[in-house]
Amino acid sequence: MRKKNDLPQKVCKACGRPFTWRRKWAKDWDQVLYCSERCRRSPKAA
Repeated sequence: MRKKNDLPQKVCKACGRPFTWRRKWAKDWDQVLYCSERCRRSPKAA
């Protein structure tokens, strides 16, 4: 099992916070831009 520190990370496009890879994103990790549904639905930050 991989440790959480070893997982890939990205920065959320809406809130700017870093988030780590999740198993549910395994197939489309390259297309994931937001850390949550809430950030995905929110108006785009300037």
